[in-house]
Amino acid sequence: MNKYSRNILLAGISTLSLSMANASLAYAADVPAEPAVTEVETVIVTGTRVTGLKAVDSAAPIQVVDSASLKRAGKPDLIAALAQAIPSFNAQSFGGDTAALTLSARLRGLSANHTLVLINGKRRHGTANLAVLGGPYQGGAAADLNFIPLSAIDHIEVLTDGAAAQYGTDAIAGVVNIILKKNTSGGSLDVTAGRYYGGDGKTGNVAGNIGLSPFANSYVNLTAETRYHDFSDWGGDDQRVVRAVAGGANWATSLAGYPHTNKISGDARYQLTTLAYNSGVEIGDLELYSFGTYGHKYAGAYENFRTPTRLPQLYPLGFNPMETIKEEDYAVTGGAKGKVFGDWDWDLSSTYGRDFDAINVTNSVNKDLYLAAATVPGHGSTQSAFHAGAFLSTQWTTTLDVSRPFEVGLAGPLNVAFGVEQRHETYKIKAGEYASRYNGGSQSYPGFSLTDAGKHERDNVAAYLDLAVKPVEALQLDAAVRYEHFSDFGDTTVGKLTGRYDFSPAFALRGTASTGFRAPTLAEEYYSATNVGPTSAFVQLAPNSAGAKLVGVNGLKPEKSTNYSIGFVTHPGSGLSATLDVYQIEIEDRIAGSGSLYGAGGAVNYPAVAAAIAANGNSISDDATDIGINIFTNGLDTRTRGAEAVVTYATSFGDLGRVDWSLAANYGKTEVTKIAAAPAQLSGASLYDKSAISDLETASPRYKVSAGALYNRGPVTVNLHETLYGKSSEYATYDGGTYWLEKIKPAFITDLEIDWQVMEQFKVSVGANNLFDKQPDRKSAAELKDEADNGNGAQDIYPSFSPYGLNGGYYYAKFAYNF
Repeated sequence: MNKYSRNILLAGISTLSLSMANASLAYAADVPAEPAVTEVETVIVTGTRVTGLKAVDSAAPIQVVDSASLKRAGKPDLIAALAQAIPSFNAQSFGGDTAALTLSARLRGLSANHTLVLINGKRRHGTANLAVLGGPYQGGAAADLNFIPLSAIDHIEVLTDGAAAQYGTDAIAGVVNIILKKNTSGGSLDVTAGRYYGGDGKTGNVAGNIGLSPFANSYVNLTAETRYHDFSDWGGDDQRVVRAVAGGANWATSLAGYPHTNKISGDARYQLTTLAYNSGVEIGDLELYSFGTYGHKYAGAYENFRTPTRLPQLYPLGFNPMETIKEEDYAVTGGAKGKVFGDWDWDLSSTYGRDFDAINVTNSVNKDLYLAAATVPGHGSTQSAFHAGAFLSTQWTTTLDVSRPFEVGLAGPLNVAFGVEQRHETYKIKAGEYASRYNGGSQSYPGFSLTDAGKHERDNVAAYLDLAVKPVEALQLDAAVRYEHFSDFGDTTVGKLTGRYDFSPAFALRGTASTGFRAPTLAEEYYSATNVGPTSAFVQLAPNSAGAKLVGVNGLKPEKSTNYSIGFVTHPGSGLSATLDVYQIEIEDRIAGSGSLYGAGGAVNYPAVAAAIAANGNSISDDATDIGINIFTNGLDTRTRGAEAVVTYATSFGDLGRVDWSLAANYGKTEVTKIAAAPAQLSGASLYDKSAISDLETASPRYKVSAGALYNRGPVTVNLHETLYGKSSEYATYDGGTYWLEKIKPAFITDLEIDWQVMEQFKVSVGANNLFDKQPDRKSAAELKDEADNGNGAQDIYPSFSPYGLNGGYYYAKFAYNF
């Protein structure tokens, strides 16, 4: 979108705002201002097993985001909407290879794997699509939040301290608990359409929700949602075709979009359909319940353009390969809860979750298969579409929770809770079809080889004890201990102690000390594949493989964490509420992806790398001049220190309406405090280059501040949201020798939505995310030249780790019908 068009858009929004304001004068007498939901007054179920506790009274920090806030964010998916509301929650905006098809998020600058996702308090399974390539989200295989339809959500509770001892030892960064709607009547129909200012990234979304009560004391809440999102493209010109034209190759000018022929830098295209249900029935003191989700996604992402020199017999003008995914994700929970022996509350449930990803490559070739006619009978041709293989992950969790309050003669009862959990997990890689994996394999994404393929599983059993008591009226103490046994990593015990002291109704101090333990995901342990570019091939070695042993890596071990936090809560009155918590998280033996270790073509080559690739059974195409490996290892200790603040304030202006103000901020700094010595096979060099270290320390913004103003008068609501992202940086290298420091300066991102309640049941909204079309600074000319000279011709003109993305402004319109 040019400046003229953007000014028209902004003027149109302003005009519409004035029109709605005038309309509100007519309706103000009939439609009272809607009071905002006070999040601190919400009764919570996360971080406590005491019935009826409000967020305002919690001993540990709990942030609550209601459904209306998520919808008002105007974001195209749940991950982005939650990132706007929670300052320590950062969403991935761009991924490489199949990670572009499954974006993730993380809390407090830690790995996505350090956050546990719950649905109605029950553990959610992770994605099978491991994020392999380097970057701040590398290694992520956590639950994919975008398979939860936004219209199914009542609210979300985020606990950041002490979660590991209560819900799972791997919840080092915290817990995101998604509470589904259980309305027994009414419903909604929402339609949204939008696009980026540049004209690409067209998005359409239709969602419906209905609440039913089929018979007495029952509820059934149903949700269906479908969303389409188109490609965006923010790369530079392909210098290979520019140079070809300069050298007299006139064919290049015939290419669509010349000289911009490489379209790898941008959003993937996807169609996502999700379903959800939440149901229950009370029979006396017994409640039977069940809930679940189902999702199907088809997505595709462009890969690096291949020039005509790759296979001119079939593609005299070159070709643009595309990776695609067909993903099926579902989970179902069934359970019963009630009372036993008088005052004991019990809850027995079982949850099964499954994520299956079929990976395909289209508009491609297997060059080696085509050229093998002279030596391999029956060869000499190649298909253009390939099935490259598949991932499958499953998780089956069964839990029993029991709790009861005891009167012990203190200021409050002693609440005793305990429970047991059993979990079975599997992870499987299926080999690609023969044509996809023959020799160098299908271009842009070789099929998984027979040595990559395999099925792996683990069992886990756990038991916990949770105590909460008020020794005196002003003091709340919570303690928990959790024991877990892993079939592959043995036993561990973690604990937490939380305290809160209310000096007055207006001021309280709180603090938490806790420990955590994260066993590596099965994907981190066993994923193996060959990642290629036009002139490069890097094998992702499974840490447990024979090839890994040749470079001195003998599998993975668990991470261990120690967490501390201290803060205060204040409610001075007049609608003002504020919290501030400072925290420290130390992780020993942290799992991280190595830098690129070269066996050929890099600034430093290691003979052991070539031996490891051969031992792993991976074939490398003759087109690859840069060859090496990447691997996950436990070679680091890290320390994260930060502070998080939340302030809310409500003001009423009588007949002129009301404004609900909010301010949320997070500051976090991660430092690598220890790097293990490199294996002898790598000649004393570190497994972690400058890029790998910067992914952990500086690739996420050091601070993030979100300020919001929600104005309501009669039928008009205006939601203005401003986010300040701190600076971030990352080292990039294209040959293993020269490192470029890519920097993203601090930036203000403005989001605006205006709602008009046309009638009691019908609402129209218009809005814009990134209203002023902010994009990160371009890379330097010298870096772009080095990148283009590396063989793939692509120029990613903007840093891909930008916390607010590459695409600039996005505008949209919404229509909502409630019944």
